[in-house]
Amino acid sequence: MIMDIPAHRVVVTDPCQRFDWRAIFGQDRPVELDLGAGDGGFALAYAGMHPEINLLAVERLLGRVRKIEKRAARTERSNLRVLRLEFGYTVRYLLPSESVSVAHILFPDPWPKRRHWPRRLIQPDFVRDLARALRPGGELRFTTDHEHYFATAQQAVTDAQVLQRAPEWNWSLDPKTDFQQTFEAEGRPIWRARWVKA
Repeated sequence: MIMDIPAHRVVVTDPCQRFDWRAIFGQDRPVELDLGAGDGGFALAYAGMHPEINLLAVERLLGRVRKIEKRAARTERSNLRVLRLEFGYTVRYLLPSESVSVAHILFPDPWPKRRHWPRRLIQPDFVRDLARALRPGGELRFTTDHEHYFATAQQAVTDAQVLQRAPEWNWSLDPKTDFQQTFEAEGRPIWRARWVKA
């Protein structure tokens, strides 16, 4: 279910049909994704800072989606939509080919136990699915506080053979997630990487 923010309408999407971005946002602008939006702090601030883009915030936990709704109700973000759905399914089955400009993945669950590593979002198959959805020149921007996940994510993108490593974006201009603020206050290192679709 895609939730229009603030309360204009609720759009129920067919889980077997790829998105029609114009139908979802009501206009044509470059589309960016926030995969794993958490409480929506980044999505809400980023959408406000960038009225020239449309932002789809994807979050699978209902409580977090409701929190985003409540926070968004106090703002006017006509370029923000929220989708409650699993990230991998969204990327593989719902995103139109070559339609996304930037995908942000910020502090995803690192699944630190070895037996849980296959649950990590960034795997070669996921990267290939995302690359299909990215426009030529489209970007994957990845941020984590977990060094091992950072290493395995880099290897996964390399193994997928569909994106090229690029210099970091100017992340100092981006709003900070709650996780980032906490980690920085604790003095924990943060790793970032950016890849582009040739």
